[in-house]
Amino acid sequence: MSKKILDELQSKLGQIMDSSPAKDIERNVRAILTQAVSKLELVTTEEYEVQRLTIVQLQNRINMLEKRLSDLENRIQQSESASSSDKK
Repeated sequence: MSKKILDELQSKLGQIMDSSPAKDIERNVRAILTQAVSKLELVTTEEYEVQRLTIVQLQNRINMLEKRLSDLENRIQQSESASSSDKK
């Protein structure tokens, strides 16, 4: 019998909450938050991780190319130094 009373009470409280201003406020806040979040250009963690890995790979490639360029510049400089000393 007490289970039936508790079930009825729970049902009545649910009905009261569904028709109360608090429920309307909850719905409005939820709608506003959903709209605000949809306007943000968010990405998933997976998308972020893919972009992060791409950036790391590109940075590594840039570092390698900068080293290669520096080595080539040094070789050119050494070659020019050697040819100018040969002319003397």
